[in-house]
Amino acid sequence: MSERISKTKKQLIDVARELFASNGKKNLTMNDIAEASHKGRRTLYTYFKSKDEVYKAVIDNEINLIIDRLILVSKKNINPYEKLKDHIITHFNTVKNSVTRNGTLRADFFRDIYEVERSRRRIDIIELGLIKSILTEGVEKGYFRKMDTEMMSIIILYAMKGLEVPYIRQNLETDYIGEKTDILEFIFNGIKETKDL
Repeated sequence: MSERISKTKKQLIDVARELFASNGKKNLTMNDIAEASHKGRRTLYTYFKSKDEVYKAVIDNEINLIIDRLILVSKKNINPYEKLKDHIITHFNTVKNSVTRNGTLRADFFRDIYEVERSRRRIDIIELGLIKSILTEGVEKGYFRKMDTEMMSIIILYAMKGLEVPYIRQNLETDYIGEKTDILEFIFNGIKETKDL
């Protein structure tokens, strides 16, 4: 999933992520990024026109890490019921880990939620495809009742997205596993085939 980027650009993005995480977007300059990466300003401006562009690249990189994890789940050789559960848990955990591991960037994430959403549109299409594929396999193999898998994929994705901010804001010491189980059971009670599997 992650697009091929040059080693220099990747280094600039990694350094910028660390700087955004420790200092926040507002307190950072292009010069700070150039100095911390041991690259000249000219090199930085070769890849990015502004700090906002660097920030967007950092967000895109974090989102690509999330979708890469979800693609790994989709390739697991497990039944569709377990695969969808794993997908949902992986979605919540990777989003939360991405936001919380970025320190000060966490506050920027909540302030710039619309920028994050713009970056996620492309990824949402990929995740919808992954969910639909799991649902289709589940219907075909009798794990899930017959349904409009496209519409149900949209419902599941937007249910997860709607729960992200409350999930992220949970105390970091809290595992939230009970709530995750409740969320999964709510979803699966609506789509699971009632016959014994």
